[in-house]
Amino acid sequence: VQLVESGGRLAQAGGSLKLSCTGSGFSFADVGSAAWFPQAPGKAREGISSINLNEGGRRYYADTMRGRVAISADDAKSTISLEMNTLKPDDTAVYFCAMTFNFNLGVGRQAMIHPGRYQHWGRGVQVTVSS
Repeated sequence: VQLVESGGRLAQAGGSLKLSCTGSGFSFADVGSAAWFPQAPGKAREGISSINLNEGGRRYYADTMRGRVAISADDAKSTISLEMNTLKPDDTAVYFCAMTFNFNLGVGRQAMIHPGRYQHWGRGVQVTVSS
């Protein structure tokens, strides 16, 4: 199983960008859920968004990011994407993509964006937002 993030770059505050996470070495149909976790310098990884492929693509967002990010899945490309808008300097972090093949049904939002739920991780991609 390999996950590779892309799309990280230097961006201006107020701007937008799109991160992608492409998987290989497995069937995307086996993915239970996927999520994005930014990690700022000196801080723990914090889940900001998740998509539950076992529940028809149900989406979950951290309160701090609701309205500014959108997660999506493209089965044909084995890709999970995260669109970020109205960027802030505080969004500066390494963004990790993660997936689980475990079945997820009736799981609450906090659990869906908890890093402990996910077994497979990408290496991360740097997002830097300048003011």
